[in-house]
Amino acid sequence: QVQLVEAGGGLVQAGGSLRLSCAASGRTFSTYGMGWFRQAPGKERNLVAAISASGSSLSYTDSVRGRFTISRDNAKKTVYLQMNSLKPEDTAVYYCAAKAPGRLGFTNPGDYAYWGQGTQVTVSS
Repeated sequence: QVQLVEAGGGLVQAGGSLRLSCAASGRTFSTYGMGWFRQAPGKERNLVAAISASGSSLSYTDSVRGRFTISRDNAKKTVYLQMNSLKPEDTAVYYCAAKAPGRLGFTNPGDYAYWGQGTQVTVSS
């Protein structure tokens, strides 16, 4: 069982930066692939970035590649999302998630077993 708590959301002007963090409980955090998803009002929840259990493999959706960076610190049981050059279209609730054991995919919400409560990111123009 993994419990996830996000922090770091807020209101920022376009072009600004935010750093989201997701703290995990449980002894096996280092065995879970992790992802950051976002969901805007009236839209589906979509993957923003994913990181493998070891941190050696990263993946980003095209719209954030080069602006966002996902990382993890397994000793601190924390995954991060550094967001730079923010745009109004990045406005959404951001969720961190831990992959379901044994699932090979990582792009769909159904590939993840545990979710945080979400943190609001609002980018003003």
